[in-house]
Amino acid sequence: MAARLLLLEDDPAIARTVVYTLERDGLAVTHSLLLRDARQQVQARAFDLLVLDVGLPDGSGLDLLQQVRNTPAPTAGTPGTPGTPGTPSATPVLMLSARGEELDRVLGLELGADDYLTKPFSPRELAARVKALLRRAGAPAAALAAAPALLHDDAAGQRISLRGEPLALTRREYRLLACLLAGAGRIHARETLLAAAWGDESDSHDRTVDTHIKTLRAKLRETDPSREYIQTHRGMGYCLNL
Repeated sequence: MAARLLLLEDDPAIARTVVYTLERDGLAVTHSLLLRDARQQVQARAFDLLVLDVGLPDGSGLDLLQQVRNTPAPTAGTPGTPGTPGTPSATPVLMLSARGEELDRVLGLELGADDYLTKPFSPRELAARVKALLRRAGAPAAALAAAPALLHDDAAGQRISLRGEPLALTRREYRLLACLLAGAGRIHARETLLAAAWGDESDSHDRTVDTHIKTLRAKLRETDPSREYIQTHRGMGYCLNL
């Protein structure tokens, strides 16, 4: 069963990106725009982790943090029905804030927050912090194993899938991405990528690699707009980051 998260964020654009990223990682996310709705959600059901924004139209996520830390947590009930009071909540809490002042961070941590992330932030960094908090809290292995592999290479069929969705790649694009994937995290020189995708074809050159990388990026972004998978290293080449 996937870990259940509550996201309290009043900016719809930020919320959409965060929800998309976390759900792509196999987590179940409930989103609240306002503090009062988030309070109702917390009272109605148990969550494995809370992500709370500080500045809200009707209050502050710090108010909910304080409430959670001082109120017995509900145990899980049947879907659609409230839980019953349990032990004082030790639910991990990650705070979000547009404010970077030390006082805000210290106050959140003193009230019982487990981590603090200042806007603007990378959705992938938030997802990494969320999973780290869940691991520290002893989330069941199945809850964190629900995420599908980011990229899977079906070498026999010469197909690569991103998060379970096959990418529409040309033969050259497949060879390029397969080479990057085989050495994920390493920088590949253009000459290496050229040899992997074009072999000894004499009419191909470095600019051909750049053009195909641009197309690859667009196709990856179309399937997963939350991040850039291929990073350029000036004067060195390209690297696939997972």
